[in-house]
Amino acid sequence: MQVYRNLSIKQKQIVWAWAFLALPVIFYVVIRFYPTGNAVLISFQDWNLLGKRTWAGMENYLKLWSDPVFWKVFRNTFAYLIIGTPVSLVISFVIAYHLDKLRFMHGFLRMLYFLPFMTSAVAMAWVWRWFYQPVPIGLFNNFLAAVGIPQIEFLRSTTNALPAILAPAVWAGLGFQVIIFMAGLRAIPKSYYEAARIDGVPWWSVLFEITIPLLKPTIVFIVVFSSIGFLRIFDHVFNMTTGDPGGPLNSTKPLVLMIYNSAFTDFDMGYAAAQTVVLFLILLIVSLLQLRILRDR
Repeated sequence: MQVYRNLSIKQKQIVWAWAFLALPVIFYVVIRFYPTGNAVLISFQDWNLLGKRTWAGMENYLKLWSDPVFWKVFRNTFAYLIIGTPVSLVISFVIAYHLDKLRFMHGFLRMLYFLPFMTSAVAMAWVWRWFYQPVPIGLFNNFLAAVGIPQIEFLRSTTNALPAILAPAVWAGLGFQVIIFMAGLRAIPKSYYEAARIDGVPWWSVLFEITIPLLKPTIVFIVVFSSIGFLRIFDHVFNMTTGDPGGPLNSTKPLVLMIYNSAFTDFDMGYAAAQTVVLFLILLIVSLLQLRILRDR
């Protein structure tokens, strides 16, 4: 106590700041840093979850490098990212742009768009799986049959399965992105639009020279947030391909599902940990690249 009394006011403030921060910092270290470090350690070991851990060195990473399934899964994961992120970004912006101008039933429509984001991903995946079923069960194929179009194998085709799963994943995230875009649109000062209207600037010039440039911080946030979500996609794939996890010939399997199968189906925790480290590096690199490319010049 005598040491504390001898401290200056600024030093006492620092002590109290760290006292209040101690518990959250300890909690974060235990929940985040320790499991991360432990996963990196396990990736260099051979462990079946029940027996003893044995040192394997780079064996798990070499196995991963020579595994053709991993490279198929790697391409699938980036397909979700490369297709899903721009599609969801454009659709959510178009919806938010027009919804912001709407005054009739504005709150109700905004709630309808946000509702899928609040819905359980498992329940949503099973509903969409029912939509994709063949005649006479599936909604989409019944509609195609009614207009004389042959039914489509949505989830049992190596070409259609990934887009079929990506569609509900994009739809589920639209509500959140629409709300964020609308917040960004509302933050733009009205004086810019008033000046453009007085000068007779056409709407497309207003859109591309005022609205979109001033929405850049919002776009950066949505792109990074959405990209992380698509790189970590799991619920939709797992529930829509139950019985054949990853779809026909692993055509829809993402990296997270491969990690799950390696850990809890094959009980190869070292191999699963190596895949987790690779996923972490992918998330880190993609996020840093996007922040660097989209940052303000």
